[in-house]
Amino acid sequence: MDLLNTLVDKGLRRELPTREEALAVLATSDDDLLDVVAAAGKVRRHWFGRRVKLNYLVNLKSGLCPEDCSYCSQRLGSKADILKYTWLKPDDASKAAAAGLAGGAKRVCLVASGRGPTDRDVERVSDTIKAIKEQNEGVEVCACLGLLSDGQAERLREAGADAYNHNLNTSESTYGDITTTHTYADRVETVNKAHAAGLSACSGLIAGMGESDEDLVDVVYSLRELDPDSVPVNFLIPFEGTPLAKEWNLTPQRCLRILAMVRFVCPDVEVRIAGGREVHLRSMQPLALNLANSIFLGDYLTSEGQAGKADLEMIADAGFEVEGTGEVTLPEHRAAAGAGICGSHEGAGCGSAEGAGCGSHEDGGCRSHEDAGCGSHEGAGVCGSAPAPAAGTKAAGDPRTDLVAVRRRGAGTDLAPNA
Repeated sequence: MDLLNTLVDKGLRRELPTREEALAVLATSDDDLLDVVAAAGKVRRHWFGRRVKLNYLVNLKSGLCPEDCSYCSQRLGSKADILKYTWLKPDDASKAAAAGLAGGAKRVCLVASGRGPTDRDVERVSDTIKAIKEQNEGVEVCACLGLLSDGQAERLREAGADAYNHNLNTSESTYGDITTTHTYADRVETVNKAHAAGLSACSGLIAGMGESDEDLVDVVYSLRELDPDSVPVNFLIPFEGTPLAKEWNLTPQRCLRILAMVRFVCPDVEVRIAGGREVHLRSMQPLALNLANSIFLGDYLTSEGQAGKADLEMIADAGFEVEGTGEVTLPEHRAAAGAGICGSHEGAGCGSAEGAGCGSHEDGGCRSHEDAGCGSHEGAGVCGSAPAPAAGTKAAGDPRTDLVAVRRRGAGTDLAPNA
C-alpha cells in the first residue's frame, strides 16, 4: 500500500503524518492488518530494535478518590469491589517494588489515587523514592500522583524521581464527557510542570470509551505537541460499578490499528501497552510487541494482569528481548538532548516535538487507572487469564465480566504479588 510506504518513510525521518494518513490507518481493513503491523514494526525496530522495556506498578494508596473520571474504579461513587487502603509506608512500597524488579522490570511506577498530592504526600512519596533507589541500583522511578501544585515536581525530582505520569486520556473536545471535576487544561498544565522540573514526561490515552477515530487522532497529535518521552496506550476495561461498565467497543484488530497509528505519529518515543492488553488483545498480544516497545509486568493497580512469567515467555517466544537496566531506552538523539529528560528534546518528542485519572492516576500510562494505564483504573490491567466463554455465548458488545478480575494480592494485601 502506498499509504504504508509513505508512513514508514516519514517514521524513519521523524516526520509528522497528515491527519488524513493517521485516520486512514484506523480505517484499514482486517485483510490489510498484517501489512499495517509490518509497516509500523519497521519504524519500531528502527528506533528501538527488538527490546521490550518492562515497567512495574505499585499502588501506594488505593480507592476513595474525590474525582469523577468515568473510566476509573477508584472514582467518586464507584461501586467496584476493589481494594481500599491508605498510604503504604516507604519500606512496604520498596518491598512491593522489589517483586517487579526481580522479574526484570527496570522502571517502578508509584501511583496514588486522589486529585493531587498535598505537600505532606510529596514528602511521603519522596521518602519512598529514596528507599527504592537506595535498595535497587539503576532503577527508574516514575511518580503518578495527579495534578501537581507549583514546586511539587521539583521536589520529586530532588528526591530522585526520573519521570512523572499524567495522561490526557482523550481529546480536548470530549474530555468534559468523561470527567467534570477537573479539566483537560489542568492535565496539560501538570505535564508541562513535569517538563519544566526536568522530569521525563509520561502521558498517554485511553481507547474504547466510545470515542471516534477523530478523537483518537486528536489526542495523539496533542501528545506529540506535548513531547512526552513515553506514551502509554490504555484500552478501557469496563468495571462493573462504573459509568462505562457497558462500553465494550474494542476488538484485537482495533487495538492493533490504534497502536500502529500511535507509532506512526510518535515514531521515536517509548510507546507502552498499558491497561487492558490482556482483555482486549488476548491471543494477539505478541503481535502488539511489533508496535510498542514497552509493557507493564504482572498486575495493575486494582485489577489483575497476566502472570509475570507468562509475560516473559511471550516476549521471548515472539523473538524480542527484555531491555536491561544498563541500556538506554530512548534513541540517541532524544537521550543526548537531555539525558533522556523530557521537554529538552527540541523537536524530538513523539517524533517531532514528550494523566492520570482521578487527576492522579496514570490511567493511561503507568497503568494507574484501572482501565487506563498505570493499572490503577479499572481496566488497566484486567486479568486476561480468566477462561473465555465458549464461542457464541456472548453477543458482540455484551459486557464480558468474565474477563475482569479485581486485584486481591500484592501491595496492600498479605498475599504475594503476581510478578
